[in-house]
Amino acid sequence: MLSRTSRLALRAAAFLAGVAPDDRPTPVAVIADALGEPRNYLSKILHQLAKRGVLSSVRGPSGGFSVSADPTEIKLIEVVDPAESVFAERECLLGQAVCSDASPCSAHDHWSELNDALKTFLEETTLADLASHGGARSR
Repeated sequence: MLSRTSRLALRAAAFLAGVAPDDRPTPVAVIADALGEPRNYLSKILHQLAKRGVLSSVRGPSGGFSVSADPTEIKLIEVVDPAESVFAERECLLGQAVCSDASPCSAHDHWSELNDALKTFLEETTLADLASHGGARSR
């Protein structure tokens, strides 16, 4: 249900939450290698997370990224792509022009429950929760 960008953002942030207890920045190359993802794509995602205040970034030879706050205080909803369709106006799964509680399609109730459950999970789960359960390991 989440885009590849959001899933990678979650994996990278969880990885950073679980490493570098001394808060030294972790280079993009180290993160990319650990996650088995392309460096350039990951770098763009990490910079977006830094712009949103989820991560801190340091430029230069000893630069990199780190989590900007205590991982127990960062909810996953802050990490996922703000343009994620789950949080935008919900579109009908079956493509109907009008689909609402008043005029639902055949999938509306279950689709709404699933979207609501995902949103609740992202609002209630922290980066520390992911990092402590090894959720950031490479695929």
